[in-house]
Formats: sequence, structure tokens, C-alpha cells
Amino acid sequence: MKKIIKVDGMHCNHCKMRVEKVLKALSGVTSAVVNLEEKTAEIESDFEIDDTAINTAIDDAGFKVINN
Repeated sequence: MKKIIKVDGMHCNHCKMRVEKVLKALSGVTSAVVNLEEKTAEIESDFEIDDTAINTAIDDAGFKVINN
């Protein structure tokens, strides 16, 4: 499964790496790649991951998911 989300609050490479780290720590996530310029995170997983889990992980890291 692939999911692309918008993330607010990232300003530097450290922010990018932090978001990737918390997303990769979620159960089932096989890949998480953040594009700092576009403020997006592309998540690949073995199965559908609940949006609440993604939002909570990003919120806990100090960032915010932007709902389209």
C-alpha cells in the first residue's frame, strides 16, 4: 500500500529525518520518504495503516498532518 500525506512544520533536513524515523517505526511500514520542498511524506506499507496512527506519530514528533 502507498499513501502520500502533507506534513506542516518541517523546515530543515533534521525535521525531514525526524518525520521519516517516526513513520518507519509504525508497524507494517516498509518505507517512508519525506520531500522537504513539497512538504509530503510517502509511506509504503505491507497493509493499510490507520490514519489516526500516522497523525498521532507525526503530532508526537512535533509536526502536523495537513488534511486535504
